[in-house]
Amino acid sequence: VQLQASGGGLVQPGGSLRLSCAVSGGIFSSNTMGWYRQAPGKQREWVASITNVGRTNYADSMKGRFIVSRDNAKNTVLLQMNSLKPEDTAVYYCNTIPPYARYWGQGTQVTVSS
Repeated sequence: VQLQASGGGLVQPGGSLRLSCAVSGGIFSSNTMGWYRQAPGKQREWVASITNVGRTNYADSMKGRFIVSRDNAKNTVLLQMNSLKPEDTAVYYCNTIPPYARYWGQGTQVTVSS
C-alpha cells in the first residue's frame, strides 16, 4: 500500500492550490479517504474526507474554501484549496478514515506567504 501526496508549493495569501494523492495497493475503492495536515509545532489534524460514494465532510475552518473529490478510475483523491491563508501553511497528507499509521507518506508542503 502506498499513498503519495503531491501538488504543494508556495502560494500567496488568497491564492489556490490543488493537491493530489495517488493511492495504490487495493485500498482505495472501499475506503473513505481523508486529507490531514500538520503545521510546525502542532499536532496533525483532519482537514476533509470523502466516502467511497462521494459524500464529503470538512473541518470547520476549511468549509467554503476547500473541496475534496476523488477519481475512482485513477485511484486518486484531490483537494482543491482556495482563498488560502498563512495559517494553512502545513505539510498535507492523505490517509484513510480512520488513518492507519503504516499508510502515512511523506506528505506535500504547502506554504502560504507573501
